[in-house]
Amino acid sequence: MQGLAPPTDPNLLVGFETADDASVYRLTDEIAMINTVDFITPPVDDPYWFGQISAANSISDVYSMGGRPLTALNVVMFPAKHLDMGMLKEILHGGHDKVVEAGACLVGGHTVDDEEPKYGLCVNGVVHPDRIITNAGGKPGDALILTKPLGSGVLFNAVRSGKLPFRDLERDTLPSLAALNGPAMETALKFDLHAATDITGFGIAGHVLEMAAGSCSRVILSYDNLPFYNDALRMYQKGETTGSNKPNRKLVADCLQIDKNLTDHEEQLLYDPQTSGGLLLAVPDSQAAELIAALKAAGLQTAVKVGEVTEDPYGIIVV
Repeated sequence: MQGLAPPTDPNLLVGFETADDASVYRLTDEIAMINTVDFITPPVDDPYWFGQISAANSISDVYSMGGRPLTALNVVMFPAKHLDMGMLKEILHGGHDKVVEAGACLVGGHTVDDEEPKYGLCVNGVVHPDRIITNAGGKPGDALILTKPLGSGVLFNAVRSGKLPFRDLERDTLPSLAALNGPAMETALKFDLHAATDITGFGIAGHVLEMAAGSCSRVILSYDNLPFYNDALRMYQKGETTGSNKPNRKLVADCLQIDKNLTDHEEQLLYDPQTSGGLLLAVPDSQAAELIAALKAAGLQTAVKVGEVTEDPYGIIVV
């Protein structure tokens, strides 16, 4: 949105100024509306998995604002002349099942013919105007908790290039990517949650930088604590990468300081683009252990303290 003047409507509580996950507009003193839209190209060839993962990815932006999804509209681009329409049916089936799991209603959508399949959702949700969670509320002394592993981007490409069997991705990674972030946010809201964002296309470094910039703080990121999917590092070591790694690295280059001795392959995991990644939650450090225990009790396989917020000028230090 560079070059555009931000709206001046006083009821617009969250716009595009801090690159947040969704917009929030106040309707009444008790209700604010969350709006977001997201769609992706197929990360895998299986259409049902594609539908589930894309829907979970879209719905996540409502959760990351502390909200509850209510309705969703399909956003579909599909090469009807080149692919069997049965594939589209399965994509929509996967998306529908994930919307229903989220407790929302799938109410329609829009479809266009395109050269490459793309699918996602426009999602609308609600939140109390006084309980909005943004990526800009981190405070010095906060701990950062991550709720899903990292490294899915390189794994998708490794399957396409034949370096990794699809069955390994389906067993170890896809269930996590298709999992909704709702249970994580519902649990986190019981604590003094100061900020949140989901980790998606800009990788862990890019989204941590957004939180640091929005909070005018520095984030200390502990590399050894970062959770990674099985085989993610090995795929970089085998020469696999993604088209987003270089731009993601460039995005954070002026604000990222790496004080840990990392190989180039290990460093690449900081820039690996995620699809339907986990939430990054900022809570007082004194509550971190209790929150991690509560997240695991809620059924999350991954809940790890990966960093902390400090008072220093904004940026990221990897230690």
